[in-house]
Amino acid sequence: QVQLVESGGGLVQAGGSLRLSCAASGLTFESYAMGWFRQAPGKEREFVATISWRGATAYYADSVQGRFTISRDNAKNMVYLQMNSLKPEDTAVYYCAARRSTTTVEANKYAYWGQGTQVTVSS
Repeated sequence: QVQLVESGGGLVQAGGSLRLSCAASGLTFESYAMGWFRQAPGKEREFVATISWRGATAYYADSVQGRFTISRDNAKNMVYLQMNSLKPEDTAVYYCAARRSTTTVEANKYAYWGQGTQVTVSS
């Protein structure tokens, strides 16, 4: 079965960096667009970034543009989210998701989800 496993979350001070990883298995990884989403307490899940199956195209939420970078390694079935200049408002559970099609910012169009990893940014 398809599994997405996130790692790399943790506690970091404002201005710091973290790199999230997502390991995918049970799917033809290079056929899937991948996305990162996040959910803060009391808020709805929101789009963060997405990358096309070959990595040629990436899109970001306005709130993270210029600070976060999504990338993938199809040889390793991995997708990453490099997060720099972190802010307290970036605190959330971060999820990776897979979609067998083109990139989209809409969470309900992703078929597979990981369990999430907590990112906490202190001020």
